[in-house]
Amino acid sequence: MSAVPSDASARSFAFEHRGRPFCLDVSDAGTLRLWLDGLIRKERPAQDAEPQYVWTNVELQWEEHHYIEARFWASSGRLAVTVNRKPLHDVTL
Repeated sequence: MSAVPSDASARSFAFEHRGRPFCLDVSDAGTLRLWLDGLIRKERPAQDAEPQYVWTNVELQWEEHHYIEARFWASSGRLAVTVNRKPLHDVTL
């Protein structure tokens, strides 16, 4: 299975964490979506305040919970991803 969902927009960022495929994308309407295993886990519509924020708590290995967070600043295109509050990725979409 691809880490990028088939309906993810051109403004997307895919990555693997502990062998699981994640994707963050921003729709044409400005909705920030967090995908795991090709399914949307969270989404946040466009808003005036920045950053947009999505998160999910997932058990990736035996009782090992990972808190995946993403913040997106639409004005600059910056996307910051953290796992258990530690930086994982900082990219521009």
